[in-house]
Amino acid sequence: MTVSDLRTPAVLIDKARTLRNIDRMQAGADARGIRLRPHSKTHKSPEVARWQLERGAAGICCAKLGEAEVFADAGIADIRIPYPLHPANADRVGALAARTRLSFIVDHPRVARDWSEALSRAGVTVDVLVKVDVGFHRCGIDPDPATALPFIRAVAALPGLRLRGLLSHAGQSYHATSEDHLREMATGEAATLRALAEAARADGIAIDELSAGATPTARYSLQQDGLTEYRPGNYVYFDRTQVGLGAASLDDCALTVLARVVSKPAADRLVFDSGSKTLSNDSARGFTSAAGYGAVVGAGAEVMPTMNVLPALVLERLSEEHATVRVTDGATTLEPGDLVRILPNHACVVSNLVDQAWLLDGNHVTPLPIAARGRIA
Repeated sequence: MTVSDLRTPAVLIDKARTLRNIDRMQAGADARGIRLRPHSKTHKSPEVARWQLERGAAGICCAKLGEAEVFADAGIADIRIPYPLHPANADRVGALAARTRLSFIVDHPRVARDWSEALSRAGVTVDVLVKVDVGFHRCGIDPDPATALPFIRAVAALPGLRLRGLLSHAGQSYHATSEDHLREMATGEAATLRALAEAARADGIAIDELSAGATPTARYSLQQDGLTEYRPGNYVYFDRTQVGLGAASLDDCALTVLARVVSKPAADRLVFDSGSKTLSNDSARGFTSAAGYGAVVGAGAEVMPTMNVLPALVLERLSEEHATVRVTDGATTLEPGDLVRILPNHACVVSNLVDQAWLLDGNHVTPLPIAARGRIA
């Protein structure tokens, strides 16, 4: 089966580029003696996770319990959930802990105590890490030792929980304005974790792991001292945002959407069959602004050894099933029925919008089930 045989829209995963991305990030982590634990929320595929593990990853991360259950069913032996799970899910956590090495985060005293009680009643002990806010201001404790140390000390003493260390996510890196800004974020994240770990150790608390993770900062974070683990996710495919943040080139991007021109109402307007249910409504981020809900990087079904953005085609509006495209140079040779390839702004969301992607090897395709898509609970 070839690309031209596919129904559209279709999500394409270039296998060679994906493996190259996996190898490059693994080599960067190995060179620094840092365990790589990829976040699976980007691909949601046990097959892709196995590629990562075969190449040296220490385990994987999952965004939610539902995802973790899918990967545990597939035989993945070490799963970390860097998400604030609520003890209402104690039965599911206990079941998962019985069949995979499971760990998760805590960042609230009452939640930690409730987890301790629930797991102790079940006779289960689970590894936890304390989530630290390093500037994104989403989840995580304030890193000020005056308030952080009492919480860390309390978690370390709770039965049913085994404190492994500290964990962070520099999500603010997606809003970086320059290379220097990204470098400062990576340096600051590692320094914050190191300082809090040193204070905890001085207080007699064992801190074995310092875990960080985000794709935009990876090239700088992997050069920092003290980190024991890194958890990038998007690097496996990359996307238009990562290109805009300098984390990837166009030719590193492994996920594209094959779409078809379905209407040409005017010379300066096209409609593709890839709306918000395929591309998502995420805007692009980067050091400079990028218009539209993705970039057209090629036309036709032929193999794309290199990607070239067609800047005259701007995906300026998405409906659920339509992408309205403005032709900025006033004319295009594209006609209804023609195929195009789109680089999405955010690859992770695209993976969650389809049950199946297509693994691209040259111009030949095979199905790639997205087994964990939609597992949001």
